[in-house]
Amino acid sequence: MTESPVAPESQELPLLQNPRANVHFITNQNQLADAVATLASSKGSIAIDAERASGFKYSQRAYLVQLRAADTDIFLIDPVATTETVSSKEFADLASLMKDREWILHAATQDLPCLNEVGLYPGAIFDTELAGRLAGQPRVGLGALTESLLQFRLAKEHSAADWSTRPLPDAWLNYAALDVDVLHELKTEVEAILSQQGKLEWAKQEFDALLSFRPKPQKLDRWRGITGLHKVQDRSSLEIARQLWLSREALAQKMDVAPGRLIPDSSILVAATEKPKTRPELAAMKSFSGRASRSYLDTWWEAIQSALKSTDLPALKPEKTDALPNHRNWINKFPEADRRLKYAKASLVELSEKKLVPLENLLTPELLRQVSFSPPENLTVQGLSEKLKHLGARQWQVELTAGLILEAFSLAETAPADPSTVNPPEPDEHEEL
Repeated sequence: MTESPVAPESQELPLLQNPRANVHFITNQNQLADAVATLASSKGSIAIDAERASGFKYSQRAYLVQLRAADTDIFLIDPVATTETVSSKEFADLASLMKDREWILHAATQDLPCLNEVGLYPGAIFDTELAGRLAGQPRVGLGALTESLLQFRLAKEHSAADWSTRPLPDAWLNYAALDVDVLHELKTEVEAILSQQGKLEWAKQEFDALLSFRPKPQKLDRWRGITGLHKVQDRSSLEIARQLWLSREALAQKMDVAPGRLIPDSSILVAATEKPKTRPELAAMKSFSGRASRSYLDTWWEAIQSALKSTDLPALKPEKTDALPNHRNWINKFPEADRRLKYAKASLVELSEKKLVPLENLLTPELLRQVSFSPPENLTVQGLSEKLKHLGARQWQVELTAGLILEAFSLAETAPADPSTVNPPEPDEHEEL
């Protein structure tokens, strides 16, 4: 492996504050037509990024789309500047162009859903964040990877900005342009490392899988994710929490505001446990806070009343589903599966360190738990390989892990419950350590 260059501690890396290419802010169809024509005349991959308003808005829509081919200017497209932008012929032309090109993204799973929402789909993907993980880079954030591989720093002051703001400040547009400014160079550098390490094929398989990426379906009882809800021990309080959460969710969706900006989880929790008897009592609760706690007091009071009148109260614990039991409880309820999981994980940790690939990228924790809880009836390398593929493992993952998992399962049958207590075999005196 060729190690990434590291700057001396005393030397501060130069700061890239402004894009190195011309930047065009696209707010109408004529400008968009020019941008599409320029991109269509370019060759190779197109760097792409999107800015959302997470933490500010309910939706995860794209409020800015950044594009750059290796030999073009940078184009910042505002998909909400006018209602006609995304439905225009020019945007359809852009979508047609993009579906035949490779995209360079950083952390693709974060941006693909909002880009798909506006009709943009890739022909192929190169994910610099995922590539950095497979290449064994210690830090894979865009700024960190730029520092380690390109030897300069990115100005990243506006990462938590509300991108639904209009007009967008020039400083924010400058920040957004920097993201796609560096992606082509990052791809070149990390691709070279993957090639040197013999991992380029692994990356290609991962990138191919991203083409069919879809976010996980939302749980039906998402309200149970309220922070601190585990402290609630009676069903009546749970129903108050549920009704308040549902009312907050409906209002947040209607207003397109992040739910926590209306009332925080802590307000839901205090109302659920204190159970105010009247509307004035709710209004007097100082701990019932949030910018919409008083302006929408009627909404919250109606939710509490509805909960107090309900006879269909939620269970204290979530209903059992087809999902695996919590692996933290396996040691008591499913000791054999617990042993398989512990031995398999110990083996994969060693492999992870040897291959310089994070354990979660070598094989996802969920997938390892599934195969440990329900091994195939044909417990052979072939049987395990088939099950791993069925569960979604890539071919490179199967080839690296199936044999190790089989050996671990076999050892779990006879060895101590805790794999850390197993003494490693003495090395042969002629074996290279």
